[in-house]
Amino acid sequence: MGDRMNFWLIKQEPSKYSWGEFLKDKSTYWEGVRNYQARNNLAAMKKGDLAFFYHSVVGKEIKGVAKITREAYPDPTTDDERWVVVDLKPVKTLKIPVTLEDIKGHNKLGDIALIKQSRLSVMPIKSAEFKIILKMGGITITGV
Repeated sequence: MGDRMNFWLIKQEPSKYSWGEFLKDKSTYWEGVRNYQARNNLAAMKKGDLAFFYHSVVGKEIKGVAKITREAYPDPTTDDERWVVVDLKPVKTLKIPVTLEDIKGHNKLGDIALIKQSRLSVMPIKSAEFKIILKMGGITITGV
């Protein structure tokens, strides 16, 4: 898994692509990112990194954990070479979805990117924040 695992949060409207669809597909590439900071975050992802899958707009909650299975490569949905995708597979569904309100209400998550950069669709998450949210969601992941 490399020297150090990094943690991420990726957002998607469930009406466009839901956690349930992701589970059925068993893997996907994360496409359609058209924000430079989000693109740079995708490009920084390493194989083996973990990401929370967050339902935005409707639900506003973390549904599960995905693993990066392929690092950044050109987005096949556009001819513009500035945009990239990564491949992901689902790892585990949270027993208890963790809502945005739950996160805002936790005293150790006040600086999380989800609150500080709420419009960003792909963002880094600190290791300590990732562990807190896993616990809130009622799951554990070996090696985290």
